[in-house]
Amino acid sequence: MSESSNRPPVSLSPGQWSFTRWRTVGQLEALDVNHPLFRATVFLQGAHLTHFAPRDEADWLWLSETAQLEPGRAIRGGVPVCWPWFGAPERNAPEVNRRIHTSQAHGFARTALWKLEDVRESAHEVEISLSLDANEDFRDLWSGHALALMTFNFSVRGCQIALTTTNLSSEPLAFSQALHSYFPTADISRSRVLGLGQSNYIDTLQEWDYRSQDGPVYFDGEVDRIYESGEPLTIVTPRGSRKLRTVGSDSTVVWNPGPEKAARLSDFPDQAWKKMLCVETANAAGDYRVLNEGQSHTLGVLIGRG
Repeated sequence: MSESSNRPPVSLSPGQWSFTRWRTVGQLEALDVNHPLFRATVFLQGAHLTHFAPRDEADWLWLSETAQLEPGRAIRGGVPVCWPWFGAPERNAPEVNRRIHTSQAHGFARTALWKLEDVRESAHEVEISLSLDANEDFRDLWSGHALALMTFNFSVRGCQIALTTTNLSSEPLAFSQALHSYFPTADISRSRVLGLGQSNYIDTLQEWDYRSQDGPVYFDGEVDRIYESGEPLTIVTPRGSRKLRTVGSDSTVVWNPGPEKAARLSDFPDQAWKKMLCVETANAAGDYRVLNEGQSHTLGVLIGRG
């Protein structure tokens, strides 16, 4: 997945950053990257990327116009981090579910405050690293001890995201996760996802039945599927396309709420389902991962030009 340039980013302390600045947005602290070649915004809450675009291009990500930027509230849009479990706890494997002590979906990482580890800049790239120590502070929600390291690499070629989990406990750790990426479209009815043909998937809207995909994925109302595939994908919309290449993933979630669910969602305009889709790099359903003491696993995606 590496797209390193000839001159690698150099680690700098806050007073020395050339392109990166702290900014308060709403009630949250964010890192704003204003590079001559691209722009990006990463929030410390949730290690949440809400904006990325090469200079003079529209945002490659979709962010709800009614997103609430408040402590403890998940941001609707961008790339939420679902960790250390994905989806409803009861829909996870027993090894994952037994550690969860809440009915809350998608884990706690997306509303937790992450620690800034490093900012590395060059004439071609910016890399931002954040960490979350999931220790006893989260014992009311989850049993385990793990370190999550989130790394973003931005360049004019695209955006690379990597989430590395290290098991810091003395017993095996089972977890599920997803990079819940939201993408914009001018018209959901004229959008499709290529690369999942002939893949099996779980249709969560049809009693979690297993089905087989024939050809591209189209959107006609609500879609919520977990595909058994980690293959390269292309998202095609009326205004262009994006390519997705993943590592550490054998499952992909494709989601659009459709009109009825959109009307029930928080921080989501009723008609916004027509202008977005989610294609999520995941370790979900049977693709959950188990780490022994000291082991690490990296889930990553490179979002590039179509």
